[in-house]
Amino acid sequence: MTASFAVVFPGQGSQAVGMLDPWGNHPEVLRTLAEASEALGEDVAALIHAGPKDQLDLTTNTQPVMLTAGIAAWRAWVAETGLQPVAAAGHSLGEYTALVAAGSLSLAEALPLVRFRAQAMQQAVPVGAGAMYAILGLDGDAVRAGCAQAAAETGEAVEAVNFNDPKQTVIAGSKAGAEKAAEILKAAGAKRALPLPVSAPFHSSLMKPAADALRDKLASVSFGPQAFPVVNNIDVAVTDNADALRDALYRQAFGPVRWVEVVQALKARGVTHLIECGPGKVLTGMAKRIDAELQATCVADPATLAEARTLLG
Repeated sequence: MTASFAVVFPGQGSQAVGMLDPWGNHPEVLRTLAEASEALGEDVAALIHAGPKDQLDLTTNTQPVMLTAGIAAWRAWVAETGLQPVAAAGHSLGEYTALVAAGSLSLAEALPLVRFRAQAMQQAVPVGAGAMYAILGLDGDAVRAGCAQAAAETGEAVEAVNFNDPKQTVIAGSKAGAEKAAEILKAAGAKRALPLPVSAPFHSSLMKPAADALRDKLASVSFGPQAFPVVNNIDVAVTDNADALRDALYRQAFGPVRWVEVVQALKARGVTHLIECGPGKVLTGMAKRIDAELQATCVADPATLAEARTLLG
């Protein structure tokens, strides 16, 4: 009997030059790359294969490339196993990948949408004016409190924006606000406050102008029925109503990624295994720290796909 599994998709940060090379000439991967290149009007396969890294790491490239890589791995999984999940979710950008995997959003429509999202986010705050830090060793409530104190003392924006696991929360805001919060949180007992190499303070209230532009873009996007439910980041909820989906994606752009609660919600649906489709193992590691009972693994190439299939029984 096959285990009850959810499929999850990573966001920015897991990209790497050559990340799809291990798939070789897998027909589903080649099909996905061809669709992506047509949708964006550029050679996406060449960018992923050869970079250069600085181009791959540009937010406006990273978001569509990670969507492409996640769907390539997902389609390979379905082609090789025929197995469908109980539910799905994605971390930040990965939520769009989850909606494509569920059939609610087409890849051809999603790719220009996430590129627009990336451009709007990049334009909302000048490079260098915002900052993000990963806070390690404190729980989410302590991080929220530290951010509130920093905002009160400086008059600057800073918030807890990614609740990644019980002891890792990412903060974002203005450079001054984030620096002050990192200082306060280290004094409060954080093991580390690591500055992240990002170009904008994602998921913070400073992204509201980007979200407003995105909302206008989302108004013309079509959402179809879902083959399986997708748990969203902003409300930790499931909906297949098009207007509710648009609203959730709008608010997600300037609201927190509640990943700990998302994983817990998947487990509450009877999920025993998480399959992370796409490059890297970031969500696999988080899942194990969120709930040790969950079996988590990644599908990043043919070898890990075979291992994941075996794990499900």
